[in-house]
Formats: sequence, structure tokens, C-alpha cells
Amino acid sequence: MATAERGVPLGKEARMDIEPKPKPLQPHWYERHLQPCLAELLGTLLFIFLGCLSVLEDEEGTGRLHPALVHGLALASTSTIAADISGAHFNPAVSLAVWLLGGMNITMLIPYWGSQLCGGMIGAVLAKAVVPSERYLGTKGGAPGSIAGDGQIPGALVGEVVMTTTLLLVVCMGGVNGRTRTPLVPLHIGFVVTAAILAGGGVSGACMNPARAFGPAVVANYWDYHWVYWVGPMVAALLSGALVRLLMGDRTTRLFLK
Repeated sequence: MATAERGVPLGKEARMDIEPKPKPLQPHWYERHLQPCLAELLGTLLFIFLGCLSVLEDEEGTGRLHPALVHGLALASTSTIAADISGAHFNPAVSLAVWLLGGMNITMLIPYWGSQLCGGMIGAVLAKAVVPSERYLGTKGGAPGSIAGDGQIPGALVGEVVMTTTLLLVVCMGGVNGRTRTPLVPLHIGFVVTAAILAGGGVSGACMNPARAFGPAVVANYWDYHWVYWVGPMVAALLSGALVRLLMGDRTTRLFLK
């Protein structure tokens, strides 16, 4: 059997005795396609259940403080369930922004949206099941309801765009952009959701999430100004995606000036 001195290549026979390194296991189809959708459904379900319940159970009349804290803490906590499986989006606008940055495959975008909307509806159903019907009807099932009339629509729409853009920039820069990525991004997202509800809850309800608006709207059959909570966050997703792609992203994310 041939041997090799230091610095001398091994002979043919010796090379044949070296076993090739095993190939890394490829992700199972379940982990690639189905498990992320289940994680999005479960995480969105729990987040919206807790969020709706914070509105339905605010008997002390604390105003925006109670819902703001619950939404922020719930989002930061439930993100640990799905962070390493699906990215813990729980929000169609987040999924759109992440896709625009190249953080997910387009084939998963529609399944993510479907999972989030289904999770929102189930969460709203569970919230309805645990509170008295009078309280449920009086709070419109926990759906965003701060828009009192047509005259408030421009302010509410602008508020949803700006607040959701702030949220999405935190998500994109903290969770997708390589240079600024941080493991503390779930905590930061919880902070910004809390701050947005405290600051802008009276303007639009500070929903920032079409799934959060859709679930309670379906269960309570409350559709007043519902379109605002789709248009605002989706416009914000396009805006935040453009900001990161064109200006704020690192060299692997930016489209120009690489």
C-alpha cells in the first residue's frame, strides 16, 4: 500500500482507501413546504387569539395600553414557535416584503398567505368562544374599529402605511438583511408593535396586519372600512421592500451600487 510523506500527494491506491464525505441530508419535502405553512397557521392563530382577547377583555377601560402590551408581548413570544421553521411572519404584508428581498421562494407566498388568513379566522373563533356574546358584539369581535367616518379615511390610510412600514423595516433589516441581522429581532418587533398601537391606535387601530383584520371581520361579520387594513399594509410592504432594495440593504440585498 502506498504511503505519503509530508507534502507529497497520496498515491492512487491510498486515495481509493479514503472514504468520501457523506453528503449533507437534504430537507424533507414536509420541512420545505408543509411544516412552514403549519407553523404560520399556528403562530398566527395564537397571536390573533391573544390580540382579540386583549380587546374583548379590557373591562377596566385601560384604553390602548392593555391591547398594545398584549399584542407586542404576544408577537415577540409566539415568534419563537416558528422563527426557525417559517420565519414567523404571521402577517401577509411581512411575507410580501420578505419575498421582495429574496428571503423566500415565490412558490411559498400564496400558501403563507392562506395559512395566515386561516390562522386568523381560527384565532378569532376561539376568542369568540371564551367571552360572553354581549361583550363580543360590543367590541366588534376585536376587529380594528377606530375609523369613525369617511373623513378619517385619509389619515387612517396614511397611518397604516407609515406604521406598517416602520414594522416591516424592523423585520427586514433585523431578520433578512445580512449586515444588520440580529437574534433579538422578535423582541424589537414586539417593541415596535407596542409603540405603534400606543401612538396610532386612535388613528386607524394600528392593525398593520391584514390577517389580524380579516379573522375578526369574518367571525364578527364586521367589514366597515376593512379595505384600509389591506391597502395600507400592502403598500407599506412595497415601500419597505423598495427602501431596502435600493437604499438600506447590504451589497447582497441592494440592486444597485454594489
